[in-house]
Amino acid sequence: MHQDRRGIAIEARGLTVGYSSPSGKSVAVLQDFDLEVPEGEFLTIIGPSGCGKSTLQRAVADLLPHLKGRLAVFGSSATEARRRRDVSFVFQDSTLLPSRTVLQNVLLPDHVGRPPSRHGGLSATDLLDLMGLKGMEGRYPAQLSGGQRQRVAIARALISRPRILLMDEPSGALDEITRDRLNDELLKLWRQTGTTILFVTHSIMEAAYLGQRVMVLAANPGRIHAVHDMRGLKASEGSMRREQPELVEAMAGLRRELERC
Repeated sequence: MHQDRRGIAIEARGLTVGYSSPSGKSVAVLQDFDLEVPEGEFLTIIGPSGCGKSTLQRAVADLLPHLKGRLAVFGSSATEARRRRDVSFVFQDSTLLPSRTVLQNVLLPDHVGRPPSRHGGLSATDLLDLMGLKGMEGRYPAQLSGGQRQRVAIARALISRPRILLMDEPSGALDEITRDRLNDELLKLWRQTGTTILFVTHSIMEAAYLGQRVMVLAANPGRIHAVHDMRGLKASEGSMRREQPELVEAMAGLRRELERC
């Protein structure tokens, strides 16, 4: 699978992802899934519990095999993309090593695996600066707030210069003000790096604020219910918090879509 379609980061055609039950029967979590994500897009994903939001991310990261269909990551299989270190993951729990400093945690991926062959990108100190952590390089995780630990986790995920960043509710455990600040920093970082981002959230407001497109999934089995293009609705950074009418209306539409899932 090497027909690299320039400009397409993720392509799924007829993709079914699931697991085998103890009886040996295949159970689909995502079924007959078709998706195309352009390189550099910020795609947010919302949907009810059990609709396959995290399952999709794990298939892209090669953490979960698919039962049938085709999944290409930059024209290759998810396994090949993982070997190239094209994909990084950020979870809700920052999972920092408590015995390592902030800087050591960020540099960890390059110490435990072969660095990717890609050149350029931001240094660890550049990433920490972008995430609002300048001067905290020598601190330990116990000396950081929850929001600061999550910023370190994002910097760590980006140190290997991935082409795709998967984020599974990274702000779910944070208070609203901390989450808003983290999201502003994430948008700034995305604009600077051009990394393709798939961001799972349960917050309609967060999905609308961050995403160029918002994908709504339905459950049983997981499938695409709707996709909303948000690019023409956001006049500027922070516009959502000023209750821009177009965005408020779009969020109401997203809520109606979720109620029908």
